[in-house]
Amino acid sequence: MEQKRSVRTGNRLYKFINNENTVGNVFAFPFIFGFICFSLIPMLTSFRYAFTDYSLGTKTAEFAGLKNFIMLLQDEVFLKSLRVTLRYVLISVPMKLIFALLVAFLLTRKSKMVTLYRSLYYIPSLVGGSVAVALVWKQLFARKGLINMILQAQGLKGVNWFGDQKLALLPLILMSVWQFGSSMIIFAAGLKEIPAVYYEAAQIDGANGFQRFFKITLPCLSPIILYNLVMQTISAFMAFTQAFIITEGGPNNSTMLYALYVYNQAFKYNNMGYACAMSWFMLLVMGAITLIIFKTSKFWVFNESDQ
Repeated sequence: MEQKRSVRTGNRLYKFINNENTVGNVFAFPFIFGFICFSLIPMLTSFRYAFTDYSLGTKTAEFAGLKNFIMLLQDEVFLKSLRVTLRYVLISVPMKLIFALLVAFLLTRKSKMVTLYRSLYYIPSLVGGSVAVALVWKQLFARKGLINMILQAQGLKGVNWFGDQKLALLPLILMSVWQFGSSMIIFAAGLKEIPAVYYEAAQIDGANGFQRFFKITLPCLSPIILYNLVMQTISAFMAFTQAFIITEGGPNNSTMLYALYVYNQAFKYNNMGYACAMSWFMLLVMGAITLIIFKTSKFWVFNESDQ
């Protein structure tokens, strides 16, 4: 009897181990564990702190209601950081996508210059991570940096890039545009998936290169443009490293990106509750903008299944 029970138990254990659901759960466990511990719990904690007057180092967090959210509308630096971030997003994201699409288009064409184009793409990868790139960019646009040296060699006057409130954001935008690699790879993959018969038929009908690009390439690539637009918009709203390393928000908060101001409130001014409220406010803003992009995509995104 005991032997039969052990055999049954062994068979059940064998079936349990070889069950596809069990195998899937085992492989998914590290992600689920990491998501719960490092994403879900911190998000719920920050949501609770957003309604409290909490500072780092204190054991208790006093409930403050909507005080932190009301203070947002009275904070001039917060409103300015929001305007600066919106301007940064509205300029850098379209420029980055256009540049990435241009390089991807050149990389997928049959040309003798394709090696040069590939080298152009790999330059940002060779320089290193975002901190290293930020340090290099800071030296390039310094008063005695390479950019001013080139301008002076052409007989022009050097520019105080990081001292002028109207120009300080420009190097940060150019740095974001220069880091186009991820979008370019996705665009290149999408370009290769467009059927060649479309271009052959258009060429037979007498369409020139610009007509083929705007009538075939862009419509067929519109779902990928939508994906890159959403991802790069979210990434631009979270931009932090370049402003923190290069300008520290100056001059006069003209480069105070939203994420940098959240960091300052949390770790520089020790207002963790206020920083959490700012984070959740930005989440709502990003969610609203993403929703608008998806709602308007039906007017410009081409889907073969809808035809």
